[in-house]
Amino acid sequence: MKKLPIGISSFEEIRTEGYYYVDKTHFVKKLVDEGKYYFLSRPRRFGKSLFVDTLKSAFEAKKELFTGLYLENNWNWNQNYPVIRISFAKDTLSVDDLKNRISSILKEKATQEHIEIEESKSIGTMLENLVKKLYTKNNKKVVLLVDEYDKAILDNIEHREKAETIRKELKEFYSVLKDLDQYLKFVFITGISKFAKISLFSGLNQLEDISLNQEYGDLCGYTEKELLL
Repeated sequence: MKKLPIGISSFEEIRTEGYYYVDKTHFVKKLVDEGKYYFLSRPRRFGKSLFVDTLKSAFEAKKELFTGLYLENNWNWNQNYPVIRISFAKDTLSVDDLKNRISSILKEKATQEHIEIEESKSIGTMLENLVKKLYTKNNKKVVLLVDEYDKAILDNIEHREKAETIRKELKEFYSVLKDLDQYLKFVFITGISKFAKISLFSGLNQLEDISLNQEYGDLCGYTEKELLL
């Protein structure tokens, strides 16, 4: 009997360690076929991180993880793309904590790809440099996945001044995306609050909010029909 993947957000772990998995991979193809920049809002513990990890595995062409799933025969496995995944799942205590964490993620990705990015006080500049260097090295556009984009703000919501400082830092970070369009293959951002409420993505007018789109209503979580299968 298969195990229930309670609290597990690793697509690879679920697929290789004998856990139940409800196939949501048709949404991966639908998203890529119909657009490029997406935002999805869902409550915590709703499967956002698992779907982000599924996207990562697909773009990295890990075909072996998709055996028996929709995407196995509906995806170009001969193409793989450099993927930057940024998660804000851990608690953020200050703006310095935020900058150090993002800087660490970007530098780790650069090390994995055997490229160098200069240390900068601006995490937005570091992201821009990493995207451009990944594009140059691989001669392929870059995939950017951001999970829990607003958690750093929500962690400090009771401390208004600190939350506002973090919001401004994140706004600067995301602002570089509008000038990186030619280097980006796909962008997917998740969070709890609606991005329009926090005003972090100024200039990124092409970001499509699918949070209330019925076509993506069961992208995360399980329907009654899926539970009965």
